[in-house]
Amino acid sequence: MSHQQVGLWIIGAGFVVIVVGLIIWAGGLSWFGRLPGDIRIQGQSSTVFIPVTSMIVVSVALSLGFNLVLRILRRL
Repeated sequence: MSHQQVGLWIIGAGFVVIVVGLIIWAGGLSWFGRLPGDIRIQGQSSTVFIPVTSMIVVSVALSLGFNLVLRILRRL
């Protein structure tokens, strides 16, 4: 892989980070962390939050994304 290809991948990753950041900033992911299966325990002076379902969603999304990138790289 040449330096130009690596540069394009870095630019692409930065673009994805910017788009996700804009979506989060606009409130598009306000549901995240409030899915059924996410555990929230609130006491008088503390709160424990265990985002089980949200992390499963993140894991599936990242797995699909990495598999897509690997398939694209194999074709090059």
